Amino acid sequence: MIAPYVVAALQMDSGAEKSVNLAQAESMIDEAAQAGAQLVVLPELFPYLGNLSELRANAETMDGKVLQTMRTLAIKHQLVLCAGSVAIAASDDPTKVVNRSILFGPHGQVLSTYDKIHCFDINLPEVKVAESDYVRAGSQLSVAATPLGHIGQAICYDLRFPEIFRRLTEDGMQICVLPAAFTDKTGQAHWEVLSRARAIENQIYVIAANQCGIYGDSVQCHGNSLIIDPWGKVLARGKHHQPGIIYAEIDLATQRKIRAELPALSHRRMA
Repeated sequence: MIAPYVVAALQMDSGAEKSVNLAQAESMIDEAAQAGAQLVVLPELFPYLGNLSELRANAETMDGKVLQTMRTLAIKHQLVLCAGSVAIAASDDPTKVVNRSILFGPHGQVLSTYDKIHCFDINLPEVKVAESDYVRAGSQLSVAATPLGHIGQAICYDLRFPEIFRRLTEDGMQICVLPAAFTDKTGQAHWEVLSRARAIENQIYVIAANQCGIYGDSVQCHGNSLIIDPWGKVLARGKHHQPGIIYAEIDLATQRKIRAELPALSHRRMA
């Protein structure tokens, strides 16, 4: 049995200065660990969130400084650490990256990696983004067995595709970590309702760590990072456009109780 424990979602204002972003992430991880968090989640593209056209020029490697720093912090604080997501140079395309989330264990081991499957291509009057011009989509889902439970990974725009969350749940997911740079325009309408829906549908905890600043000179992120329980209750919420850390308690016994009393996952019927 896993005892209740504290989780933290780090809401950052990452920009184009990689050294500044990394220093901010290090400081926030230290603060979260000192507050007792055992699972810490960073936001999407936390080392560099500038113009998407510059992602390849600012790409990381799995053994580079950013991820070595994350590994060191996981060991130092004995954390399960979701290193948000980082741009990793695509091995099969010299012009693109993969948008990769890495989950480290308390001994610094890589528990799992996940490359974002759904690229954010949107053409609203106020927001135009074509992530697929610069990012090669992934194709594999990931659920990791960790000391804190079975953790599934998704990234930002994936939130709109409930079928992958159901697949992850079928694979044993109890907690979903969701790094994001969800925009303010879409976030005001959809961020909370989609995050809560994914938690309710799958009776899982959702830890959604969002960016809160501006990237690409014009795209405002929504902030409002969320930690949600399997009943759909918002346990913690970040501010709108201000960096910070939110905390909540994960209790897998509560999840088991909810799933036993409302066994919707076992009631599914396909026509």
